[in-house]
Amino acid sequence: MGVKQWLTRVNSEVEVAEDVVQVGAALRAVRETRGLSLREVARRVGVSPSFVSQVETGKANPSVGTLYALVGVLGTSLDDLMNGDLPVVAKPTPGESWPPVEVPLQPAAGRKRLEMTGVVWERLTHDHDPFVDFLHVEYAPGSESCAAEELMRHGGREYGHVLTGRLEVQIGFETYTVGPGDSIHFDSTAPHRLSNPHDEPCTAIWFVVARSADDRPSGYA
Repeated sequence: MGVKQWLTRVNSEVEVAEDVVQVGAALRAVRETRGLSLREVARRVGVSPSFVSQVETGKANPSVGTLYALVGVLGTSLDDLMNGDLPVVAKPTPGESWPPVEVPLQPAAGRKRLEMTGVVWERLTHDHDPFVDFLHVEYAPGSESCAAEELMRHGGREYGHVLTGRLEVQIGFETYTVGPGDSIHFDSTAPHRLSNPHDEPCTAIWFVVARSADDRPSGYA
C-alpha cells in the first residue's frame, strides 16, 4: 500500500470514528432528555444495556437497523442525528402545512455525513426536515443494513433509485436485485433488509417519507 492510499484509509477511519462518537453522544443526550434508562431503551430495541452504553460512548458502531430502532424508541430521527443540534420539532396540528425552507440549496461539499458498518449516508437537504429523510447512500461490498436473521421495521415509506452497482433489497420473503437506473419503493413497516453482496460499491438516492403517521403534515396522503 502506497503512502497516499494509506493516508486516505487513515483519514477515512478517523472520519468513521468521529461519526460513531457524535452519534453516540447525540443518542445519549436524547435518551437523558426523555428520561429513559439504558435498560428501558435496550429492552425496547431488543439489545443489551451494555451494547446501548457502548454505542453512546462511541465504542460500538450500530448497524443501520439497530440505529433506526434506537432513534424510533427515542422519538427522534436520523436527520436529527446528522444535523448535530438535535432540534425539538413540534408535531404538526390540523391545518398546519410543511415547515418553511430556509436554505434551499445543499452544495455537494457540505453534506452532513454518517457512516455505520460500511454504509454511508449523506443528507441531501440543507435544512432539517422532520417529515423526510432525503439521502445519498453508499453500500460497500459486503455491507448490510442489518443481519440476515434480523430484518428491520420502522414507520414510513421508502423510495430508492440506484445510481451505480447493485443492491439486494429483501422485503418480507421476497428479494429484489436493484441495478443502475432501477427504482424500488415499499412500506417501511414491512420487515426489510438492504445488502450489497457484490464486488463493487452501490450508490443510490434514498427517501424515507413520513416515518410515522403522526409525522405527516395536514394534507399529506
